[in-house]
Amino acid sequence: MKKKIRVGVPDKLVFMDVIVILAGSLLYAVSISMFSAPNNIAPGGIVGISTVVNYLVPFLPIGMLTFVLNIPIFIWGWIELGWKYLSRSVITVALSSVLIDFFALDFVTAFFKPYQGDAMLVSIFGGILSGAGLALIFWRGSSTGGTDIVSRIMHEKMPHVSMGNFIMIVDVCVIALSAVVYKNMDRALYALIFIFVSTRVIDMVLYGMSRNNGKLLFIVTAEYDKVSGEILTKIDRGVTLLNAEGGFKRDDKRVIMCALRPQQVHKATTLIKKVDPEAFIIITTANAIRGRGFPAYDDEGGEKVYVNSPDSESPENS
Repeated sequence: MKKKIRVGVPDKLVFMDVIVILAGSLLYAVSISMFSAPNNIAPGGIVGISTVVNYLVPFLPIGMLTFVLNIPIFIWGWIELGWKYLSRSVITVALSSVLIDFFALDFVTAFFKPYQGDAMLVSIFGGILSGAGLALIFWRGSSTGGTDIVSRIMHEKMPHVSMGNFIMIVDVCVIALSAVVYKNMDRALYALIFIFVSTRVIDMVLYGMSRNNGKLLFIVTAEYDKVSGEILTKIDRGVTLLNAEGGFKRDDKRVIMCALRPQQVHKATTLIKKVDPEAFIIITTANAIRGRGFPAYDDEGGEKVYVNSPDSESPENS
């Protein structure tokens, strides 16, 4: 009996990646050009620095500044992390930078005027759009560069400090700088609200309403050694090999069990199908996963403590 080979799946995945990243970049650009920048709110990271510089030197567009400031970070990331890690981020930064400047053009603002009103509404709705856009970008394995890359590099050099802490330090410095430049402490406080809302939306989209949600993959494949190697090296997650017996042929099989974060599932399934197009994959939701690389709660129901691990990530705003 001939095996059916699925044709064109990688092309469909690439097409879906492009569509989702484009949608994410669009939402992110709208949040900057239509909400935060016109109201002198610097939302942290490289784009926050660009917003402050644009306030001082108006003829330098925010999008262009964001891309230019990312260039040395891309070079550093290429040296430390390799080009494969950066390729999607470079494309995403270029795309979002172009869109940010596009929405700031006069003929565009004539039809879609930036919102300049209540700063609290700006922080909330701008943060929602930013978080939704960034979540879509992170979901497809990309990023907006900037502090995401820097924090990844610094985390590898200082594993005891989480990526989230690096990003938080940069964001606080940018917000403090904006308070000095704008001479307005209120705008800095609104920037904190913007970042908080954006982060919460990212978590809700990527992780679900409960942040300790995880995904369990059960993979039945004859290429279990190669598949395990791909997951270990390219996703940096551990795997467990389970002994199993086929119900029809009664033959011995190996089943791979792997715990992932929700945003890693797409990358994992893509890698698995590249190794073995006939692999049988079961994806299920785990209500709670405790251990290395996953969040944990104390027994008294206290605040979450993240366990340090090489793949600990915090998809904060860049």
